[in-house]
This record gives sequence, C-alpha cells and structure tokens, in this order.
Amino acid sequence: MIQKLSHTPIFVDDYDTALDFYVGKLGMEVRSDQTMPGGTFRWLTIAPKGQDLELVLMKVDAIPNLAPGDAEAIRGLQRRGAIGAGVLVTDDCRKSHKELTAKGVEFISPPKDEFYAIEALFKDPFGNWFSMTQQK
Repeated sequence: MIQKLSHTPIFVDDYDTALDFYVGKLGMEVRSDQTMPGGTFRWLTIAPKGQDLELVLMKVDAIPNLAPGDAEAIRGLQRRGAIGAGVLVTDDCRKSHKELTAKGVEFISPPKDEFYAIEALFKDPFGNWFSMTQQK
C-alpha cells in the first residue's frame, strides 16, 4: 500500500539558477546533490525547512523517455506560464511578498484576500508558477 509522496519534480533549465532561486531567494534547503555514475544525471533535491516532501530540481533535458521535441514543448509551456508547480504556505503572505519582492522574486499577482486564504502568485526563473498562501 502506498504510504506517502516523498518526491515530486520541478522542471528547470539550469541547476545554478534554480539553486539561487529556491535556496538563495525562497530560503529552502538542499537535501541531496549527487551526480549519478557516468556524470549524465544529477539528483538535486530541495525542500522548505522542516518538510518531508522533497522537490527534485530536474533539468528538462534529463526527463526520461521524452520523444524528440518534448523538452522544447515543456519549455514553451513554462515560458507561457502554463505549468503551476504548487502551493507554498506562509504565516504572513503580505510580509513574505514584501521580503521576496526585495530579493527579486517576480510576482504575477500581489497578495489578495480570497475565500480560502490570502494568496499571491509568483514564478520561478523558468516560468513555473506558485501560489503562496496564508491559510485563514
């Protein structure tokens, strides 16, 4: 029986840019950074401090079983903002918005009161977008 989800990917084009954004700007921590034998695949995972679920920073070109042209199709979807990567929870959405904006995070929409939360939307350098929410 399946017990939990332990890892999920976020597709990126450059590991250094991804680390600068997710660790340097968002404050996540690196959990694993290993290059597989042969040097063809890097296993790089991050997570918010205190969270079990790890995000795999996976280069689009390293996705297994892609047909020719699929990597560019994924990049096109990312650039158009068509891939939402998830919901990140904060205890103060407006304060986090101000802090992250000062660090250069690009917001799609500022904090707004919704029926379910206070929510702001931002995107990473690759076009993946996230909802940052303060639970009500």
